[in-house]
Amino acid sequence: MRRWIFWLGIAISIVLLFVSLRGLDLESVWQSVRVANFWWLIPGIAAYFTAVAVRTWRWSYLLRPIKQVPFGNLYETVVIGYMGNNVYPARAGELVRSYILRRNQNVPMAFSLATILLERIIDGIVMVAFVLIGLPSVPNLPPAANTIVLVAAAVFAVAVGVFFWMALAPGMAERIAGAIITRFVPHRFQPPLAGMVSRFVQGARSLSRPMDLLAIVASTALAWLIETVKYWFVMHAFSINLTFADLMLLNGVSNLFTIVPSGPGYVGTFDAAGIGILTALGVRQELATSYTLVLHAVLWLPVTLLGLVFMLREGLRWNDFKKAENTVTVGK
Repeated sequence: MRRWIFWLGIAISIVLLFVSLRGLDLESVWQSVRVANFWWLIPGIAAYFTAVAVRTWRWSYLLRPIKQVPFGNLYETVVIGYMGNNVYPARAGELVRSYILRRNQNVPMAFSLATILLERIIDGIVMVAFVLIGLPSVPNLPPAANTIVLVAAAVFAVAVGVFFWMALAPGMAERIAGAIITRFVPHRFQPPLAGMVSRFVQGARSLSRPMDLLAIVASTALAWLIETVKYWFVMHAFSINLTFADLMLLNGVSNLFTIVPSGPGYVGTFDAAGIGILTALGVRQELATSYTLVLHAVLWLPVTLLGLVFMLREGLRWNDFKKAENTVTVGK
């Protein structure tokens, strides 16, 4: 793993945490945590693991052209991957779950990584949709922001159209993308960009029919809606009163911010986005901070602990994360 990516992520996390927590009454933040009703976290955690199960089904659907993997085995692999994302920078868990799948099920890493790339693209589309649904509910949204929403909606519609076309006509999409890359992209950037397009096309083999594509998009939306239910449960722990559309906005922005490089577990990026959105929705900053930090902890801790249990049961060690990265680097 390139060390500069790690240190850049750490620096960004520190800066965002400093900006988010600067000037806060930390005693008030702690008091909000102390009086929270943590019984609400139990159904929230259950909702989250239900969302993980839906995402596991989605991955099994994408992997069908190569192999039908038992759901239980795949669920453990997904949880280990989430644990890896939480404790290693640069989403190393994605490489690890592909590595485990190759080791246990003989699924080529090139193909499984292609399906993971496809997952991330569809996740991004759904997150943008969540933002567009929730953003108009922000009080006193300035005219400039309204314009941004309209422009974003138009860009989103075009992106969705391009995605569906690439998924349903991957061969043509790869040829056209290759011609565009060759003509307009600087030579040194052509191989990685062409490789990304090729991996997307490999993953799109699972979506050769419109109904397949619809099933994947629907399951993605369902998973994120169930995860938003977790936000709703945690909200009740703090007696905050927001609409479900508000929570969809919070979920969408917080997770889109995790694209920005950060330290392990998306520290800083997730928190800054969550606090900022809640404050814009009229939640007092100290209360918004308490809610966001507890929400982040509840998203991080249970799946990390379960992933560690599954990792030990698989006989994995921490250096297997490095092996996974090396395997991808040498193209195995």
